[in-house]
Amino acid sequence: MNARQASGGIVVLAALAALPLFIRSDYLLGILSVCFIYGIWATSWDFMSGLTGRENFGHALFVGAGAYTAAFLNGKLGFAPWWGLPAGAAMAGGLSLVIGIPTLRLRGPYFALAMLAAATIMQRLTLIFWQYSGGEEGIPGLDPLLESKAAVYYLCLGVFVAITLLLLWLAGSHWGLILRSIRGDEAAAQAAGINVTFHKIAALVVSALCAGIGGVLYAHYQEAVTPDVFSVALSISIIIMVYVGGIGSLYGPAAGAVVLALLPELLRGLGQYRLWVYSLVLIFILFFAPGGVIAPLWRRVTGAS
Repeated sequence: MNARQASGGIVVLAALAALPLFIRSDYLLGILSVCFIYGIWATSWDFMSGLTGRENFGHALFVGAGAYTAAFLNGKLGFAPWWGLPAGAAMAGGLSLVIGIPTLRLRGPYFALAMLAAATIMQRLTLIFWQYSGGEEGIPGLDPLLESKAAVYYLCLGVFVAITLLLLWLAGSHWGLILRSIRGDEAAAQAAGINVTFHKIAALVVSALCAGIGGVLYAHYQEAVTPDVFSVALSISIIIMVYVGGIGSLYGPAAGAVVLALLPELLRGLGQYRLWVYSLVLIFILFFAPGGVIAPLWRRVTGAS
C-alpha cells in the first residue's frame, strides 16, 4: 500500500465516520448500516473465492447460519444479543468444515454445487421444521444490539472496517500469496509441496466466520430473521457485488457492495423505473467492465500497481 492509497483510505473512513453528524434520519443511517453488512459478506466471499479461484455459489449458507443462530439464542432461549456474535461465527465456521472437507479435496464444480445445494436445503429445512424456525414468518422479536441507530451505524462500520483490514492483511501475507498461487495453477502449487486442500479449507473457514458475523449483525438490525437469508438470490447478489467491485482485490468488493446496496435507494426518485435503471447499470458494468469498476478506478486514482 502506497502513501496515496493510505491517505485515500483514511479520508474515506473519516467521511464515513462523520456522516451521522450530518444525517439526522434514522432511516438513512439504517440503510447505510445494511450497506456495511453487505460489504462484510462481499469481502468475505472474495477472500476465499477471489483468492483461490474456487467459486462459492452458496455464501448465504454462512449468512443464514449466523443469523439463525443469533435468532435462536436471543429469540428462543433468551440469551443476551451479544452472545450471537461468537456463536453465529462458530456455527458458520463449523458448517464450512462440514462442506469444505469433503468437497475441496476434489477438482471441478463439486464445491460450488455443494454450497448451492446446502444453502437451498437449509432454506427448505427452516420451512419443514416450522415449529422451531417459525417457517416463512421466521423468528421475530429479536433484541437490537444497540438501541440508537447512530450507535448501530458505528458498530456496523467498525466491524466492516475491521474485517476488511484483517482480510487485506491476510491477503497481503505469505498465506495470501499461497492462496493466489492456488488460483494461478493449483497443480503446480501442489507439486511445489503446498497442501492445497488445507489452505483452501482454512480460507473457507475464515470466509465463513466473517459472513456469519455479518449474518448476526443483520438479524439483530432487522430484529427478525426469515428463510430469505439462505436464498440463492442473496448469494447471487453478493457475487455480483464482488464482480462490480473487482474480484480478488477485497477492497473493491467491500466498496462495490456498499455502492450497489445503496443504489436502489438513490434511484428511489425514479419510481417504478428504478429497477430497470438498476438492472441496466449492472448489465453495463458486467459486460463492459469485466474487471470491475471500483478497484480499477481506485488503482488509477491512487497510482497503485
